[in-house]
Amino acid sequence: MSLNKRIISCKKCPRLVKFREKIATEKRKQYIEEDYWGKPITGFGDLKAKTIIIGLAPAAHGGNRTGRVFTGDRSAEFLYRCLYKKGISNLSNSLHINDGLKLKNTFITTALKCVPPGDKPTSKELFNCFNFFDEEIQSLKNSRKIIALGKIAFDACIKYYKKKYPNDLKKYSFAHGTSFKMPDGKELYGCYHPSPRNVNTGRIDEKKMIKFLDLVYGN
Repeated sequence: MSLNKRIISCKKCPRLVKFREKIATEKRKQYIEEDYWGKPITGFGDLKAKTIIIGLAPAAHGGNRTGRVFTGDRSAEFLYRCLYKKGISNLSNSLHINDGLKLKNTFITTALKCVPPGDKPTSKELFNCFNFFDEEIQSLKNSRKIIALGKIAFDACIKYYKKKYPNDLKKYSFAHGTSFKMPDGKELYGCYHPSPRNVNTGRIDEKKMIKFLDLVYGN
């Protein structure tokens, strides 16, 4: 069975299965007529990508509804607007899984494949997903850089690396625009999450995000 099929059929974490299916059944009022995906989310993008963008987990009414991470919510609106301006995405927004979105030299995924209650997975849930996460990263043979969107996703990446390389004693602290050389040679970059809260408060805006993307991808 392929990696994506194994991810989609996974039911290792009873709490996550119950929560994702509950959301898919109860739905949000504005999406009441839609069929929710309600299953684990796989990564997508350019399989020859040098850069991987990682979020913590699918959004309850974004990826958990559409079946694709960073799709159909306000975080996606901001992220793809910036990626489009940088020439990384062929569309300036991501609305649904069949919208024709394509990424250049970039693969997007999540450390956790299911939406967790309160956006807070347990360590066991994360570790369960790290097997899939590891397979994804290993399958992207050309990947050299990882962008972690938000401190929680950054910390999840660090947990993954600490589990895979237990002798790595370095300390890694999240900061926007800071990068670290990881034990496998990849560069891990911290980036503020493109959440409505961060955008509304000005913590991140288009100018700052484009500047960050210039840092990672080059001008």
